[in-house]
Amino acid sequence: MISEINSLEEARELSMNILKAKELTFEQKTSQLAKLAENLNPFPKNAVSERLFEISKDGGICDLWEGHAPYAPRYICPNYQKLLDEGCEFLRLEKSNTLLDAINSLLIFYHHIPSVTRYPVYIGKIDKLLDPFITDREEAKKLIKWFLVSLDRTINDSFCHANIGPEKTVAGEIILELLPELNNVTPNMTVLYDEDITPDDFGEKCVYASLLTANPAFANDKYYRKDFSGDYAIASCYNGLPISGGAFTLSRLRLGSLARSSKSKEDFFSRVLPESIDLMCNFMEEKIKFLVEETPFFEENFLVKEGFIELDRFVGLFGVVGLHECVETLVKFENSNAEYGKDDFANNVGLEVMDFIENRVNAFESKYSTFWNHRFMLHSQVGAQDDCGDSAGVRIQIGKEVPMYDHIRHSGLFHKYFPSGIGDHFPFDETAQKNPSAVLDIFKAAFNLQMRYISCYGDSGDLIRVTGYLVKKSDMQKFIDGEQVSYDTVQYAREAFEKYHLLERKVRDVN
Repeated sequence: MISEINSLEEARELSMNILKAKELTFEQKTSQLAKLAENLNPFPKNAVSERLFEISKDGGICDLWEGHAPYAPRYICPNYQKLLDEGCEFLRLEKSNTLLDAINSLLIFYHHIPSVTRYPVYIGKIDKLLDPFITDREEAKKLIKWFLVSLDRTINDSFCHANIGPEKTVAGEIILELLPELNNVTPNMTVLYDEDITPDDFGEKCVYASLLTANPAFANDKYYRKDFSGDYAIASCYNGLPISGGAFTLSRLRLGSLARSSKSKEDFFSRVLPESIDLMCNFMEEKIKFLVEETPFFEENFLVKEGFIELDRFVGLFGVVGLHECVETLVKFENSNAEYGKDDFANNVGLEVMDFIENRVNAFESKYSTFWNHRFMLHSQVGAQDDCGDSAGVRIQIGKEVPMYDHIRHSGLFHKYFPSGIGDHFPFDETAQKNPSAVLDIFKAAFNLQMRYISCYGDSGDLIRVTGYLVKKSDMQKFIDGEQVSYDTVQYAREAFEKYHLLERKVRDVN
């Protein structure tokens, strides 16, 4: 919800609750106190209105707790190759000549990359970054193991994202071998998959690792490269973004909530939806202007001054959630029992909603989103802890899934709208581990049907994809029991586990 702190007494009460919370670590308390302090400031001038607050209070618009006065971009995707090739003057790092040089330079650099989570949300194409330095495979495996362990123990947030592929590399194979052994939460990982480039044996190793550890997910490399006119990064949950850039901000519409506030389908399209889109676009634009024009980030931060990122490669992300529930409400207005995911009538209503959103958002001109022709990029957002009656993105609601191939065909209808990310997650039973090639064939078919992103995990494993990020079931139970857990993301996943039936996703097989 977009809200303000109304009094010093309220701020003191909130801060004391954070200070006394037994389940929060020192770092988690520090982060929450910093956000509380930021939110003592008003939102940027002209960003909010009484109507925006009203819609937000009713659940229709959410700013994902970005804070009132943004002083760094939400997501940053630096050019890490530049770091290894040239070093970094600000951090007194020289160019890397050995694998140990590269690993240590990256770990130091990661510590200085801001984001909405305070940790880096993109740590690069780690296989390609490390592979040129490998001269001894066994020694490389030892070093890469400790690299991965260090990431997991120091970046306490599984919105941190690494990429591998599409080419098969020695470093990539080592990483896939280590994933089941380590069973780490961080980093979230995606293989940039291209059937014409990625060998089947490498693809099957990716599937096998994912069934055991929920890592890596699969991105349709050809699709993303076409939209981005070349190279790109998958960051945070599954956000497609420009390398050397990132995302200024991300807010989202809760479409189910907006539909439920409508009087009719015609009212939804003529009043509720256009008003909400326009208010959110303006809200995002004013936050971007504040960040660029009133804070020193894009003038003074070393990432900008040394060319690791560029202002013109940042965009605003316009997110949506709750299309399933939105369609449910709209078809009832039409006196229909059609079901989203199952019936053409309901699916076409979903497409009608997305066509409207795409056209309306594209009609808004953003001053600084240069990379995307001064437009905001649409993003199928993964969901948040206080979503009530709004499923993640445009996914079929948990508990109402359709058979696997029907599900894929349905997803393929909607992935075209979201160049900045959309994904579907499929748990598999133990039959898949015995036949990873069959799962890879399913993914190939999905990409041929214009899906952008797909992931799997083993139903019996400890690691699970929540909405786009990873959490261990065992860590979640500890947190529920009042124990401290180092990963921030456990806090965000609790409602998904307890209220949104996360563990009840339809389990698939390959028989």
